Amino acid sequence: MIGSAIGADIFVIPALTAKLLGPASLLIWLTGGLIAIVIALCFAFCATYLPKVGGSYAYTKEVAGPFPGFMVGWALLLAEWFSLAVFPVAFTQYFLALDPNLDVLSQTLLKAVFIAVIILTNIYGVKTAGKFNDLLTIVKLGPLFLLIFFGMLYMGLQPNLAIAHFHPFLTGNISNAGQAFVLIFWAYAGFELSSLPANEIQNPRKTLPKALLLGMLIVSAFYIVTNFVVIGVVDHETLVSSPAPLAVAASNALQFSPTLAIIGGLTLTIGALVSILGADESGSIGTSWLAFAMSTDGMLPKPFSRLHKSYHTPYICILVLCGTAFVASMTNGLSALINSSVFLLSFAYLATSISAFKIERRHAKGGKPSLPTRIVPVMGAVFSLFLMTQVNTQQILTSAVLFAIGIPIYIFFSPRKEQEELKELFLSRDAILERAYHQGEIFLANAYRHFKLQIYREKNLQPAWTVEDK
Repeated sequence: MIGSAIGADIFVIPALTAKLLGPASLLIWLTGGLIAIVIALCFAFCATYLPKVGGSYAYTKEVAGPFPGFMVGWALLLAEWFSLAVFPVAFTQYFLALDPNLDVLSQTLLKAVFIAVIILTNIYGVKTAGKFNDLLTIVKLGPLFLLIFFGMLYMGLQPNLAIAHFHPFLTGNISNAGQAFVLIFWAYAGFELSSLPANEIQNPRKTLPKALLLGMLIVSAFYIVTNFVVIGVVDHETLVSSPAPLAVAASNALQFSPTLAIIGGLTLTIGALVSILGADESGSIGTSWLAFAMSTDGMLPKPFSRLHKSYHTPYICILVLCGTAFVASMTNGLSALINSSVFLLSFAYLATSISAFKIERRHAKGGKPSLPTRIVPVMGAVFSLFLMTQVNTQQILTSAVLFAIGIPIYIFFSPRKEQEELKELFLSRDAILERAYHQGEIFLANAYRHFKLQIYREKNLQPAWTVEDK
């Protein structure tokens, strides 16, 4: 969960939000964390009672039916696909800080290598990919812990200078709050991925809610403290103009030693590269299993439901999603990808919040859910609607068009699925026996059947089979 949430965002967004609002952006970081925790609790409610592969797709399908479930799954799939396309772009931009002389061809090859690593680790297995992600999470959190430690030390030794960095508290326009909120919430997004590969998780009914809540609390605290340190260590003008704000903060915090300042900036840059790789690793795991779940339900092409013979992973999903994300990373900018992703994620969050309310009512003792379990899903739905309204209008239209493409896809695959279900039902053993039973009610066959049943009763024998009236 932590690996999914902490990616490229924490390394770039502090500068963007500081430019929009100044130190007041800390309030948006705090608000975004609280909202993310509320929505994560909605996922935890659903995962507790319905630990199925597919996350929002599975929850909505359970409470609202196949079509709403598919559209939510389609929105979530598009949102995560947009996110997958962000990471190769961000990785290349950070790598340019190490080698600014890379030409266009070299940058393309770098993106290809990045995607290849993601594909191979995910195909090899969720367990292996999870361990690789754990390693990446530890490696990328290490430099951030060091930044927080030395940053706090710097602020403690120079309190007047640190306090001066927080004045004025609001340097931008309050109307920029919505734009800042979208960027900051994208930094928190990723928790929904934890519920997607539920069949690969031991004891998901217990593990998923714990991972969602505990992971979200850790991420929120980490983000708020990191941004507090960055603002306290770097002056406003330098912060808003820096493409690598955390590297600058590390250099400032270690300025008592020029050598350590260089090492600190380099360490944070490398940490950013590792963080991006880890976030894409986590995202690919969940997104591939979402496509797999939709395919096994007959809502996406059948090859998507194939598992690798040796590693039992949805390798076709991984190849297609990562391959197309690589293509998208060559044609779109970070801002457009992030806005589209946030809008579609908000739709999935809204559906999950509503599903949480209905699922909780269905499983509540006495048929009436407790007050907290009623309030949290309602708050999640309200927050999701608010988030959707903060996205750039152009990206809303783009996302809406892509979302609408899901309707003809459903129309194409739905009859096939219904036909397969009807065929399976018609040719099943129970269906054949039931038809034979009802044929025995016709005229002379009915009298013959009652004659046979009378013989069974007299000899104390049980019929070979029975059909209960429904």
